[in-house]
Amino acid sequence: MIVTVEPDGVSAAGVLAVARGTAQVVVSPAAVEAMAASRSIVDDIERDGRPVYGVSTGFGALANTFIAPERRAELQHALIRSHAAGIGAPMPREVVRAMMLLRVRSLALGRSGVRPLVADALVNLLNHDITPWVPEHGSLGASGDLAPLAHCALVLLGEGWVLGKDGTRITGADALHAAGLAPIELSSKEGLALINGTDGMLGMLLMACDDLGHLLTMADVTAALSIEAMLGTDRPFHPSIHEIRPHPGQGISAANIHRLLQGSEIMDSHRDDLVHAVQDAYSMRCAPQVAGAARDTLEFARTVAARELISVADNPVVLPDGRVESTGNFHGAPLGFAADFLAIAAAEVGSISERRVDRLLDVTRSRELPAFLTPDPGVNSGLMIAQYTAAGIVADNRRLAAPASVDSIPTSGMQEDHVSMGWAAAKKLRTVLDNLTSLLAVELLAACRGLQLRTPLTPSPAGRAALAAVTAFAGTPGPDVFLAPVLDAARATISGRVLLETIEADLGPLA
Repeated sequence: MIVTVEPDGVSAAGVLAVARGTAQVVVSPAAVEAMAASRSIVDDIERDGRPVYGVSTGFGALANTFIAPERRAELQHALIRSHAAGIGAPMPREVVRAMMLLRVRSLALGRSGVRPLVADALVNLLNHDITPWVPEHGSLGASGDLAPLAHCALVLLGEGWVLGKDGTRITGADALHAAGLAPIELSSKEGLALINGTDGMLGMLLMACDDLGHLLTMADVTAALSIEAMLGTDRPFHPSIHEIRPHPGQGISAANIHRLLQGSEIMDSHRDDLVHAVQDAYSMRCAPQVAGAARDTLEFARTVAARELISVADNPVVLPDGRVESTGNFHGAPLGFAADFLAIAAAEVGSISERRVDRLLDVTRSRELPAFLTPDPGVNSGLMIAQYTAAGIVADNRRLAAPASVDSIPTSGMQEDHVSMGWAAAKKLRTVLDNLTSLLAVELLAACRGLQLRTPLTPSPAGRAALAAVTAFAGTPGPDVFLAPVLDAARATISGRVLLETIEADLGPLA
């Protein structure tokens, strides 16, 4: 696959293809032309000797310090070295690749005043699968993701570190040499253009939106399986109930759950039983209200990310009329808010999932299922400790759901006196989503154990598909087994697409 960077940017799908796959990157001729036109304006400023921020001055609190023409290239190199000041473990390959592609996108918009060769140098890193070593700590989300982007830019100079295929750290010089690439020399404005922007947090937000979209569908699946296993009713999910409260996400989740519960002998066995069919607990009955609200939050975040994909977030920007203006477009507040909102929503989807697991395991509330879903409770503990694990993860997600975006801290001699913390918000969102995957995995396992224990009644088609997938790695109810590998396999089932595709092959696409 080839992803072409145009003067109007790239698509979200293109970012995912490069970040998580092996797609090659090409800069279009129109984008090259836009960058060349922008660069000519910077060259004119250089010839005229006008004082312009980032071209002929220092940065941040040093914005009023004039830089002599013969030292301006040195200024750009010094900027990259000094700003590559991150600390900590390296960010994952997919985050760094997304960040680099989005920086190419930013330059290709023709508002940064760089030569096309600068964008080409980043493209070469992507196409040769060279991933700069970007430490996890360093960005405040304004002026954008300075430190992470500086660690990427440093490799272009033949310096810094690269993440080896085996996870080790190698020098940028060695990585370029092995790929047959040469370092570049920066000119005026180019160092600043390489590091000023929201590319890291935007890349993480785009990937999080993709991940959460899948997880919310899987949350509807696991909720339906749990409701079926606990002899719940499908009446609260009928479309007529949700037409009278028309939140879009709620209607989608309810429709999914209702469809997933049809064709079930288990559901039919108690449809007219007043004990089982009058009213279920909130964790069952309100599943669409919680997951649906998360869906609506996700749509907001997708809108924010889509806007940012076509935005110029550099500073200063080079305008077509020849002006070079200092802006605040690098400030990551829109992305930080979106990431924080998603973390809150995802944490709640995980929380209600764990409550259903607890009901499935509790003999006083599980409607005649054996304690902890083991046929021989006492000698065997069943899924008791799996629920402990889920409870601990829920507590972790509650801490992570505290918003990073309200935690501004001033920097740069009070020049940058309000920052977005968008990088931190997006980074912790990734952890919340990983935790949500684990919580849904525990529910998948528990719900399937419950369905197995309802034999000889046959579950819904979705239940049968889930049972086939889970039985393959978890077996059938019996003596206790080493549970960690089973949970790992359940996680892979949740994060993968095979089970969902199998269910959709029978029911049609779920939203």
